[in-house]
Amino acid sequence: MTNTFFTLVEFNENYSEEISSATDVYERRKADGMRDFSLSAFEFVFTSDSKTKLQKLGQFLSTNYNYEIGEISEEDDDWELNGVATEFPVDHENLVYWVLNMYCKGHKFDCKLEGYGAFDDPAEQTFPDMDAGLYSHYFDLAMESYYKGNLGMGVIHFSTAIRIKPQDPNSWYSRAILKDELHTPKAARLDYDKAIELAPDFIDAIINRAANKDEAGEHDNAIADYSFVISLEPDNGLAHYNRANSKLRKGDKVGACLDWTKAKQLGYKYAEERLNINCA
Repeated sequence: MTNTFFTLVEFNENYSEEISSATDVYERRKADGMRDFSLSAFEFVFTSDSKTKLQKLGQFLSTNYNYEIGEISEEDDDWELNGVATEFPVDHENLVYWVLNMYCKGHKFDCKLEGYGAFDDPAEQTFPDMDAGLYSHYFDLAMESYYKGNLGMGVIHFSTAIRIKPQDPNSWYSRAILKDELHTPKAARLDYDKAIELAPDFIDAIINRAANKDEAGEHDNAIADYSFVISLEPDNGLAHYNRANSKLRKGDKVGACLDWTKAKQLGYKYAEERLNINCA
């Protein structure tokens, strides 16, 4: 579907502004006396040029996120949907990623996130239980959120798990994946770095970090990561395939073809297509 209300150009142009707006909301909460990680349920508003689009978005948020969805009303030439999210522990990062996920999800349905807020009493703050035994609970909640398309809440739950058990690389790695999917590659890189610091032979984390570097134009650094994976696991077809892509991007067609050939020998299914296109 081609967006007619909230276009891709507008989505991209306003992405950074959405992060800044979330920061402003966080700073106002902090100035009002709200402490980091206090639980809050945010109200939100979406607009669109179609009642049907908002109905589909509302159904998705209700079914997959368990959000309360209010009536859809006509406002001037547009339509408006109001709702209330499930509560989550608010700090700067958590609020930013909750907002980015809502922003992205709205765009998917051609709806625009117009506003959000929470009316919390600083004298009545509550906080999540972060007993050491609850690490797996929050990790599982994060994975459940991810599978339901709620990347923001996935980040939030992984962050809670990290607060409980910061020495486990799996939460850092998993949170990095969600941050990458929410278009914050620099923040994702920091999480990949931490996961690899904790587990230097974490193959999946190293491959993902290499892909992150390659997307940033750091082809030599990406190749170094892929090469390290291959030194640990010579039969890793994905590492050979991806290293070939990075080599081609930096102009090393010969090296790329050698790596695609090796990836094909290892059974990596996309290698033959790349060979046919670039190395015939």
